[in-house]
Amino acid sequence: MVDAVLSEEDIKKINKKLIESLQNYRKMTTYMNGDMPIGCLCLSKAIETALINAGFLRIYDLFDRDLTEIKGLGAVRIRDLTSRLNEFLAMS
Repeated sequence: MVDAVLSEEDIKKINKKLIESLQNYRKMTTYMNGDMPIGCLCLSKAIETALINAGFLRIYDLFDRDLTEIKGLGAVRIRDLTSRLNEFLAMS
């Protein structure tokens, strides 16, 4: 059996591919974990009502959204919402 010797360039390509795969995996698992009702975030009734009225029913609906455009959410409520989202994402 002959041992294969990888060049430095081959190793860089492998590392780059691995990093891309891990990033895709993380993104996929984040969305899978986010497939839960927003009620799981234990938000105040006012925030939850504003989100439901705007059509946000699942946690992943909130990903990559401009929360400032949601009627009924001011700076304090957005801060509370993002705090809960950060806690949720840290646990997943």
